Amino acid sequence: APAPSSLPSLTLSLSLSHPRCRRTAMLTVDERRLLKATWDKVSGIQEEIGAEALTRLFAVYPTCKTYFPHFDFSPGSAHIRGHGKKVMKALEDALKNADHLHENLAELSNLHAYNLRVDPVNFRLLSLCIQVALATHLRAEFTAQTFAVWDKFMACVAAVLAEKYR
Repeated sequence: APAPSSLPSLTLSLSLSHPRCRRTAMLTVDERRLLKATWDKVSGIQEEIGAEALTRLFAVYPTCKTYFPHFDFSPGSAHIRGHGKKVMKALEDALKNADHLHENLAELSNLHAYNLRVDPVNFRLLSLCIQVALATHLRAEFTAQTFAVWDKFMACVAAVLAEKYR
């Protein structure tokens, strides 16, 4: 067994920055493989995962509802499913273009910062809810290592989305 000091930290942080997000190659080859393998396992149910993540976000962090005054917040509503689909499509694009997150997410960052004026902490909150939804579906396959890699990637996505706020 590895020494305790060599195990990855699994501390949940609401920090909007990750030390490796600025580097072009923020993910190792093995981390990319693990992200892709995880994504492939939920192929066909990403929209469902997005809807579950948003439902959890609005239930656990009700202040997030203020950005969606026209939404029906019922689990499985057309609003929840539609926005969940958009979120998961953006996440899929980010996964496919992980080396170019800044460029890939620039339009979304601008939209959320300048037009929608979303508090950037919400990006991290949603990322945590997405990870819970992934873990719920994958169960034992969502290992500590898988969580650590997804947490790293999602922290970078949240940090990039929040860049325009600085």
